[in-house]
Amino acid sequence: MNRLRALWQNVNASLWFVPTLMVAAAIGLAFALVFLDAGMSHDWVPDYPLLFGAGSDGARGMLTAIAGSMVTVAALIFSLTLSTLAQVSSQYTSRVLRNFMADRANQLVLGFFVSIFVYCLIVLRTIRGGDEGGFIPSLAVFMGLVLALVSIGVLLFFIHHMATAIQASTIIRHATEETHKAIGRLFPEELGEEAGPQQAQDLLRQAGELRWQPVPARATGYVQSLDEKALLVLARQLAGVVRLEHGIGGFVARGAALVSVARYEQATVTLTEELTKQLTDCFSLGSQRTIEQDAGFGLRQIVDIALKALSPGINDTTTAIIGIDHLGALLAQLADRRFEQQLRADQARVRVIAVRPTFAGYVATAFDQIRGSADGNVAVYLRLLTALATIGQRTHAPERRRDLRQQADLIAEAARRTLATDYEREQVRERLEQVLPRLAD
Repeated sequence: MNRLRALWQNVNASLWFVPTLMVAAAIGLAFALVFLDAGMSHDWVPDYPLLFGAGSDGARGMLTAIAGSMVTVAALIFSLTLSTLAQVSSQYTSRVLRNFMADRANQLVLGFFVSIFVYCLIVLRTIRGGDEGGFIPSLAVFMGLVLALVSIGVLLFFIHHMATAIQASTIIRHATEETHKAIGRLFPEELGEEAGPQQAQDLLRQAGELRWQPVPARATGYVQSLDEKALLVLARQLAGVVRLEHGIGGFVARGAALVSVARYEQATVTLTEELTKQLTDCFSLGSQRTIEQDAGFGLRQIVDIALKALSPGINDTTTAIIGIDHLGALLAQLADRRFEQQLRADQARVRVIAVRPTFAGYVATAFDQIRGSADGNVAVYLRLLTALATIGQRTHAPERRRDLRQQADLIAEAARRTLATDYEREQVRERLEQVLPRLAD
């Protein structure tokens, strides 16, 4: 099931899946209208000459012209799409290309023009005139004309959509919305019984005395998703514990340990082919990270855009500030969420030792590299401190506020070290004095 879910996510985010469905629908529509015309045996031309006033030659000529123009426009759209993808990859980051490919509007527009081309071809082959017996599927021909007229509006929509989609603010907003949904799905999430702090330490100490047997990965790639419920069931069946060696978004090489297993009876686990397959099937590996179970990847996309904006070749502080604002909003959403513990217990014994993301890890992912790339940029330092204040308002957990204060101290240190004037340093100092009280325990 986990592999099927990952396969569906990859297919659904491809540029070919929706257009293929639309082509199939266009073929079905063409045959349906042709059979409807043949079954009705009604001559539409004399009754409605303005709508159906075309003989066999006229119908062929019109459909030929529509088909030729549609395939030309489809080629233009494919070229524009590829050009946009190349521009986005070079100017922002290649990690947002998946978002463009998964954009439903792009998929529908590509499918629409290709579908009209296929529709016209299907209808063209059914038109007969003169000695051929005389058959003109007037309804099908009229539908081809309607689709051609609608395509003008679709083309204008596509140009507007692409012009909007390549703007930095739009790219960051889409990444933020996707990450916001992922956070809502992933935090909190409960599996098995949660262990209390002291109980967790006891269980972890108990599990550390076991004889661990590593289970090698069968492929190379990033961990895109995993089925922890299935791992919990397998651990119960083994009367032991499963320890994850990589979390969501982690990279694993073929043959390296993906998980480790052990039994409580101190007996070494025999890794049969069936057991190895069951364990590895709980993981989905791919060539790139995805956001479905990896909220950190959404943060990573925005960070990469901000880093590219701060690079000497681009030097776009405004885009970096937009990214910081959205990162602050996402971390504020995470600030009051409960993060899952590392251990999953069952019957007073730990069953799964997971690799969990932490709030401190997310904060470091969001701000560390941006702070390091913002040497001498007072606007970025000020906005980072503002983002920390926004996040701090959403949590009263002492350890999380300490993480935020640590970031504030690092920003203040970087400002003292890299800012060139006393005026800029004073700005940072004043902002820091406003932020620190909001981060107090």
